Amino acid sequence: MAQHAAIETENEDLRSTLRRLILGFIALSVFAADNPLTFYKDVLPILQSRCQSCHRQGEMAPLPLETYEQVRPLASAIRRVTENKTMPPWFADSRFGRFSNDPSLTSDQITTLSAWANAHAPKGNPRDAPPLVNWTRGWNIEKPDVVLEMPRPKRLPAEGDVPYQYIILPTHFNEDRWVRMSEIRPGNRMVVHHAVAYIRDPNSSWLRGAPIGIPFSADDLPTEAQRRDAMSTTSDILLVYAPGSLPDQWPEGFAKLIPAGSDIVLQMHYTTHGHAMEDRTSIGLVFSKQTPQKRVLTLQLTNDRFLIPPGDPDHRVEIHGTLPNDALLLSFFPHMHLRGKTFEYNIIKPGGKIETLLRIPHYDFYWQLSYRLADPIPLTAGTTLQAVATFDNSKNNPHNPDSESAVTWGEQTWAEMMVGFFDVGVDPSIDKQKFFIRTATPRARSGSD
Repeated sequence: MAQHAAIETENEDLRSTLRRLILGFIALSVFAADNPLTFYKDVLPILQSRCQSCHRQGEMAPLPLETYEQVRPLASAIRRVTENKTMPPWFADSRFGRFSNDPSLTSDQITTLSAWANAHAPKGNPRDAPPLVNWTRGWNIEKPDVVLEMPRPKRLPAEGDVPYQYIILPTHFNEDRWVRMSEIRPGNRMVVHHAVAYIRDPNSSWLRGAPIGIPFSADDLPTEAQRRDAMSTTSDILLVYAPGSLPDQWPEGFAKLIPAGSDIVLQMHYTTHGHAMEDRTSIGLVFSKQTPQKRVLTLQLTNDRFLIPPGDPDHRVEIHGTLPNDALLLSFFPHMHLRGKTFEYNIIKPGGKIETLLRIPHYDFYWQLSYRLADPIPLTAGTTLQAVATFDNSKNNPHNPDSESAVTWGEQTWAEMMVGFFDVGVDPSIDKQKFFIRTATPRARSGSD
């Protein structure tokens, strides 16, 4: 009898729970009927905060998402790509690190977009729209204080490999300038594989004697020493552009330094696409109004001595090094080519213990993102940083140019690269050369908890 009573009680509890769920569903349905999701009230705010940085007229995404007329035909597609989380693009494993530039949608935002599409994408009242975002026309940063542009276009052939091109752009700065925001703006995104802007200070001998403002390759330089040294420089990096990447926008108190009299050296990797094209890339700079608390330096962990066997679906390449001085770790930017599969950054603790800072389980060559730490990490001199990449050189990789060939380091897309860029904050008086003067004790260099 006691068991029978217990079952009756459980059944009553279940019926009570079901009644509450049904009443709640009815209440939600009534609320939804009285408060239908609309484009202007519910969808546009999400698009502004998560999508329009790329999806607006003139930006890298092919489809603008600014008006109802643009978005309505794409409602089902938006539901699909947000539910499967292919949009907005973000590849960091959520178990490791928190990042301030993570554009991922919340579950509520995904539900809103899905419900709106399922309701046949109602327009709503334009008076419910949020204020328009004040985008800077032609830029993803504030209106630049200075724009440096290639003086003439680079003409590209219809076919074949194009060796790395260099363009020296004098700044004509007569005083030091602290740069808080910068953006490389390709004139033709189709042909720009990637670009690196270097800060060549007045004391640097790198590429001295090379033409100014005219694209050239290492092969165009007159001496063997100059040709050999073109790819090797100690100059600091202003920023890197790659497909899908966004500009540098440092918070108040952080900036990069362009010393008076410096030049910007653009290193351009171009690709061909079956017919002659041209590019005229520019760089926009927004200056800090005062000396920052931290100077930002871009460093890199690079392994250029690997060989990926033919058909290997999971070839591991790693590199590690110790920090010569204390620094504040700010962000990461991994770079590989078409066989890139995974990438991660780690700290190797004493005894070999691994602390993972960022893991990219599915690297995408066509969306090369930077990952900015929400909480910068103080690192002591001697900390060992490790970058680990895997490559898929098998026929199952749909982007693989040739699965039957071994692959080594190379400039062109059909070769491979393994570079783990990362940004650190240091004292404003320290430049890249000073940072690499090791002053730590041997004990500190072995690592630190």
